Amino acid sequence: MQREEGLARLQALGFSAADALALWQHFDDAERRGKPSHGHSRIPWLETQEFDAQARPRRIDENRWHGNGTVGYVVLARLCDELIANPPRNARLVVCEQTFPTGMLGYHVRRLADEGLVALLTATSPRRLGPPSGGPKLAGTNPLAIGIPSSDGAAIAVDASMGAVTWGDVVAGLAEEEQLVPFGGEHAHKAFALALGLQLLVDALVRDPGYAAVLVVAQPAADPVPALRAAAAGGRLPGDA
Repeated sequence: MQREEGLARLQALGFSAADALALWQHFDDAERRGKPSHGHSRIPWLETQEFDAQARPRRIDENRWHGNGTVGYVVLARLCDELIANPPRNARLVVCEQTFPTGMLGYHVRRLADEGLVALLTATSPRRLGPPSGGPKLAGTNPLAIGIPSSDGAAIAVDASMGAVTWGDVVAGLAEEEQLVPFGGEHAHKAFALALGLQLLVDALVRDPGYAAVLVVAQPAADPVPALRAAAAGGRLPGDA
């Protein structure tokens, strides 16, 4: 999909020019990084969903936001804009209630890391993972993303879903829903435990029950990435394009 078509289709859904651009940049970044499950395919998917494209995220205070009816992509885009413009002096934990879908979480933490901030982000989703031994689905795929800035300008962004595939893979026709199980094979109990822990962490912090995101952002005290890249001897690291 070309930029002009993508922006036109997003604005046709009712998004403002600024929000349509923020969405397109997110989807196009995923596409260019080889993640079509979170890329351009999300535009036709959004065309089948119900949301208020005219809604604006509500900033309750510096530690809490509310989606207020818009999509989670827009909530996190606005939150990142705010944190980049007004970074914390030390660290901050921000809870974003009614925030779904959130897309490729690595995109958001990379934005913050590129601006010199350490970031950790997780978000909940519909319950799609059950215990590997069998039983009801108890947790979302609940990805975890970490962004670490670097003085050499090449930040590290780690982003992993707790599923063997993502719901985005299913949406894009790249996987079947039956494949959506905790990753790890015979060690899948570890991914399930982490998914459940992240689910409970987020659920314990929200006041308005529903899908939500939790972001921790901090000023770095050290600069470990250049040494890591030197040790990698030119090898590709997580999040590299």
